[in-house]
Amino acid sequence: MSTAGEPVTVQSIAQTGNSVVPPQYVQPPETRPTTKTTQHHQNDAAEPSPLSINLGDEDTNRLKEEIGRACRDWGAFHVINHGVPIQLLDEMRCVGKSFFENCDMEQKLRYSCDSTLPASEGYGSRMLVAENDSVLDWRDYFDHHTLPLSRRNPAKWPNFQSDYREVVAEYSDRMKVLAQRLLVLISESLGLPSSCIEEAVGEFYQNITVSYYPPCPQPDLTLGLQSHSDMGAVTLLIQDDVEGLQVFKDGEWVTVRPLHGGILVLLADQTEIITNGKYRSCQHQAITNSERARLSVATFHDPAKTRKILPVFEPPVYHEVMYGDYVSSWYTKGPEGKRNIDALLLTP
Repeated sequence: MSTAGEPVTVQSIAQTGNSVVPPQYVQPPETRPTTKTTQHHQNDAAEPSPLSINLGDEDTNRLKEEIGRACRDWGAFHVINHGVPIQLLDEMRCVGKSFFENCDMEQKLRYSCDSTLPASEGYGSRMLVAENDSVLDWRDYFDHHTLPLSRRNPAKWPNFQSDYREVVAEYSDRMKVLAQRLLVLISESLGLPSSCIEEAVGEFYQNITVSYYPPCPQPDLTLGLQSHSDMGAVTLLIQDDVEGLQVFKDGEWVTVRPLHGGILVLLADQTEIITNGKYRSCQHQAITNSERARLSVATFHDPAKTRKILPVFEPPVYHEVMYGDYVSSWYTKGPEGKRNIDALLLTP
């Protein structure tokens, strides 16, 4: 357990072996996982799941049709044959897991983020600003600021493992290339010029967040990550082999089965605004379990905070917004599903 003066982390709470979670992690009844979502399904093949799309498909029309359908129906899809070496995905998972499981608390705390600022770089547990009294997530994380290169300072990243910084930097570069390729395909799937969405977003501001979800003694009362849609343009996510990520579809939470070698694409709020709601951002959450720790790596691609985002189709159904204002609202009010983007809808 943390000593006096140290920030409380979820991993340190889990290591006490207590059978009851602290009250600040207990979700209200209306947001707790349902029995259905916390059980393993008896027939996985019968369960709906986001599409798995082969980016190596030479039939570009079919590829764009599949992407368009996935963006309309789910706001999320897996990609395979995506051009990122599988070995690099495994290395990224490995160095992330090693930080949480092989470093002692003293080592971890050298990289603590500034808990008074939202989205500050480093190691932490609390996503929202301290003034927000939302229930806490059962999660610890390490957030890396990776792009533009002017933000990238590997000296702020762990170096207990000789290749940690090298792996994160290479992973960052590869994710940027893939995100650019995906925005081209998403634009073309709508009949827009190839560069349309990327130009609307502008230069990528990229963060890589490694999330660690320790085993939880009361998974029926907690969430690893509360329901939300990501605020930026597009998120690229990899998981380990432990289930926990869920997406909201047709009024139900659907567990996204891990796909080794695949990368999950999650549309984020600014892409929904740019496409005027033709494509919806993906509402998702993470549930916990009592047996195994879970790890995921999310790579966020966002606009600059000074960027104005507005729909490219007429008539617009969303207000234009300065991205920095959107971020500030998201972190201050809390995500709560998709309430932040819904607040931008124009009144009919």
